[in-house]
Amino acid sequence: ISMSAALLFKLYILILILAIGASLASGLFFLVKDERGSRRLLGSLTVRITLSVILFVSLWVGYVNGWIQPHGLAG
Repeated sequence: ISMSAALLFKLYILILILAIGASLASGLFFLVKDERGSRRLLGSLTVRITLSVILFVSLWVGYVNGWIQPHGLAG
């Protein structure tokens, strides 16, 4: 089965968004359950910020390469 570059790119973006959500959830868990002085919250937030920057750059690259296109609001 041959998948187009645009479809693979959209799948990659979806995986990034899910990873950001998982990192956010783990950060919330560490905020609520961890003991004082634990560095796991900082680690999960660092991962989330890194993934968000990668997502932003990836969206820009996808737009430049024509894999994704903006569209206006329906109206």
